Amino acid sequence: MSSTLSNEALPKTSATLTLRIIKSFVFRTERSLVLHNINLESTSVGQLKDMARAAVVTQSGWKPFRNVALDTMKLYTQAHGAKTTNLIINLDHDEWILNDDEQLLADAGFQNETEVSFFNYQLYNEFKANPQTSWDC
Repeated sequence: MSSTLSNEALPKTSATLTLRIIKSFVFRTERSLVLHNINLESTSVGQLKDMARAAVVTQSGWKPFRNVALDTMKLYTQAHGAKTTNLIINLDHDEWILNDDEQLLADAGFQNETEVSFFNYQLYNEFKANPQTSWDC
């Protein structure tokens, strides 16, 4: 068995990323989009957003997500890193929000098997102010 960690198994020029596309924080409606062979050293945050939006529009099974204005990305977790107890998004660490669309993914701290949340910023702020889900009622 290899002792190489999965986040170090692939080079930064061929990473696998998981995007958690979030439709509703209250109802915990999210679907994962797995992207393979992403070059972290030449792909920007804006390009990753465009790839995700294109997948939502063109791939089957994403129709319920097409009416959400996806505009914000936030790091969720790294491979072998600690995960939040919130099942939909990490509400801590607002500094993990990726505000610069020109920033390269490698410069933003991305590695192989990084998970990122992609959502509507207004809905995120509303949920953060009152983090109640429909399951809590």
